[in-house]
Amino acid sequence: MTATNLPRRIVIAGGGTAGWMTAAALARTLGPVAQVTLVESEQIGTIGVGESTIPPLVAYNRILGINEADFMRATQATFKLGINFENWRVPGEAYFHSFGGTGKDHWSAGFQHFWMNGLTRGHTAPYSEYCLELKAAEAGRFAHLPEDRMNYAYQLDSGLYARFLRGMAEADGTKRIEGKIAQVQLDGETGNIAALLLESGKRIEGDLFIDCTGFRALLIEGALRVGYDDWTHWLPCDSAIAIQTASVRPPVPYTRAIAHEAGWQWRIPLQHRQGNGVVYCSDFLGHDVALEKLLSSVEGEKLVKPNHIRFRTGARRKQWHRNCVAVGLSGGFMEPLESTSIHLIQRAILRIVRMLPAGAISQRDIDEFNDQQFTDMEQIRDFLVLHYKVTDRRDTPFWRHVSAMDVPESLTHKIELFRETGRVFRKNEELFAENSWVQVMMGQGIMPQSHHPVAAKLRDEEMAHLFGTLRDQVARTVAALPVHGDYVVRYCGADVPVAA
Repeated sequence: MTATNLPRRIVIAGGGTAGWMTAAALARTLGPVAQVTLVESEQIGTIGVGESTIPPLVAYNRILGINEADFMRATQATFKLGINFENWRVPGEAYFHSFGGTGKDHWSAGFQHFWMNGLTRGHTAPYSEYCLELKAAEAGRFAHLPEDRMNYAYQLDSGLYARFLRGMAEADGTKRIEGKIAQVQLDGETGNIAALLLESGKRIEGDLFIDCTGFRALLIEGALRVGYDDWTHWLPCDSAIAIQTASVRPPVPYTRAIAHEAGWQWRIPLQHRQGNGVVYCSDFLGHDVALEKLLSSVEGEKLVKPNHIRFRTGARRKQWHRNCVAVGLSGGFMEPLESTSIHLIQRAILRIVRMLPAGAISQRDIDEFNDQQFTDMEQIRDFLVLHYKVTDRRDTPFWRHVSAMDVPESLTHKIELFRETGRVFRKNEELFAENSWVQVMMGQGIMPQSHHPVAAKLRDEEMAHLFGTLRDQVARTVAALPVHGDYVVRYCGADVPVAA
């Protein structure tokens, strides 16, 4: 096939983070071999509360050739080393899910096995003492280190990120069309999407359509009716309220997730403001009570009115159907507990680029895309459910409900495997690494009943030397790091606050 056989007309329905991430990647990757058109209406708002990200976004921006300091300045971003989970196992306690590795793994077993063996020999230092990113976050320090030794992500304004990407995409040739979609027109013979008809009467034809219309899913569901797998029986929270406040203290390099009686709250520090929100299950907490809980706990001047969001966790049964691919909320939703929303957008976009047909769309490509995307979502779903299922909380009806609920067999296996053996196995390029599962499962209260026998191979003096060296390396590195807020100002400080 030649380049002229590529689907030259790629139409993106909807803007926001999903739409402009897609447009920027396609325009920059394909260049003149594809005509990228994005349709959006300024009259339709975006959800725009996703401000906390995970490390793969660093690589995504690098793939697109984005200058990190420019990007962070434009989005008022700060650095993120992980998430502090407060009140999840029991009220009044916290644990940290960091982005880095902990200690030093052996090829046969993760560091947790050596640490558990060390407990039997009198080594009492917490598991967290061996993680650079975790200790740097606790100290409020950050810097780029040689050889990318510090794993990090960003805390950013997603609306400003979309604006930044729009400028880049348009410079690379993306055509933006203003207007509301009135009708999705199907081809009577093939069942494919033939065109989008706007309220203005303008008709936009295309070869491949990307649905970035958010919860409305106008193309993938409204026109193609692919169906939806509802996961609320495992993730029962169905409502959120978000609000932005002025910063009253220097930003810390982590996000806070604070559990309450029927869900949790987030706090995300940017350069000039803080993102705040409450997530809750409406079966266990009323809207007015949730709003009061949020407003009474925020710090600083309120910059906007509260944004009320209703959602249903789950996934479209087909993410790609005929000549339409769902990206972002149109493909499904999982609450932002582990900051995976932008990541799922990114994964879908990269798969589209890799599987872009050179002529007619292959059903095998479609099937492979759907299998990979759905596997991603199921694995992330299980990781989120873990936070609710494994808990010692029984203090409210909500926590009694989630702790007693049946969970997917895939998650049950992972929990019981770790509980019995201390082992975690990843499958199919699973997003969350072994150390993520270890940190969350131990943080939620699971202490393995056994560990790998290779840990017993170390003599007492060898283990003492290893543990001491690892802790000293972490402590020395953290002590030499600058304060996070100071580093952000020097590296990427935004000159003028930008209204959201």
